[in-house]
Amino acid sequence: MFLKDIHIGKLLKKRVEELKIEPARISHFLNCSEEEIYEMYQQESLPTHLLLRWSKLLEYDFFRLYSGHLVLYAPNRGANSQSKNNKSALPHFRKNIYTKEIIYFIIEQISKGKKTKKEVMEDYKIPKNTLYRWLHKHTSTNADQK
Repeated sequence: MFLKDIHIGKLLKKRVEELKIEPARISHFLNCSEEEIYEMYQQESLPTHLLLRWSKLLEYDFFRLYSGHLVLYAPNRGANSQSKNNKSALPHFRKNIYTKEIIYFIIEQISKGKKTKKEVMEDYKIPKNTLYRWLHKHTSTNADQK
């Protein structure tokens, strides 16, 4: 399932192949051996400092994959979560990040009958207005293209 299980090494390798970047260039940029690069392709996860370097080299925000996972699969805020009155030293994000990929994934789930609208709203905690806006926009976009 999309974003359910993220294997970052496989995704890095796929992006490298898309861009046709030579291992020597990667090795120089990451300051590691080519053998270490091939080992990273086998890793399900990497330290954030390395993932940041990969993101810069490959001009792709690999962190957004994890943000997408949080949007789709993070548990609902419950009674045990911090209240809105508690201040945190960390930045506060006012909105969820719904990337195009996430929106298309959700619309595909509905259009292929894998999930109902109600299941999508319950499973992914997407507001009804937001979901219907996406569906309307997606339907009108497809109608315009025909």
